[in-house]
Formats: sequence, structure tokens, C-alpha cells
Amino acid sequence: MTPAHTTLDDLLAQLEACTQGCLSVGQLSQHWRSAATTLALPPRYGEVLGNLLDRLEAGALFSEESCSFSQQELFKGLRTWADKARQALNS
Repeated sequence: MTPAHTTLDDLLAQLEACTQGCLSVGQLSQHWRSAATTLALPPRYGEVLGNLLDRLEAGALFSEESCSFSQQELFKGLRTWADKARQALNS
């Protein structure tokens, strides 16, 4: 397993911790933003991730589903991003 794959596994573990309430959205976002820069993915991955994290942070300012950004859908989007990033690293 490469360091990039280990980083993705760590990010997904942090995502799971956040969905379980063991990690705040702010902590999750900070971890993902800093770790993603080490993955050496094409620039579009950074743009998409930044967009997802921006919406997740904005949604965290309100109750879970009270704003236009569904936290659960954004968590799902982060999982999808990680899956696509893994595919890109494998190709």
C-alpha cells in the first residue's frame, strides 16, 4: 500500500468518526484539506473537494438538515471523492 492509499484510508476513517459524532466537521475539514494536498491528484480533485468541504462547513453552522446542504449527502460526496481519488491513484 502506498502512502497516498494510506492517507485515503485515514481520511475515510476520519469521515466515519465525524458521522459518529466523534470528530467535529471543522476538524474533519481541516484534516481533509491538509491531507489532500499530499495526494498529488489533478487540480480538479482539489476544486471538487474544496467545494464539498466549503458546503459542509457552511451547513455545520446550522442544525444538521436545516440549510440547503444536506450533511449526509455531503458525507456521501466525500466518500465518492475518496473512491474516485483512489481510482485515479491506481491508474
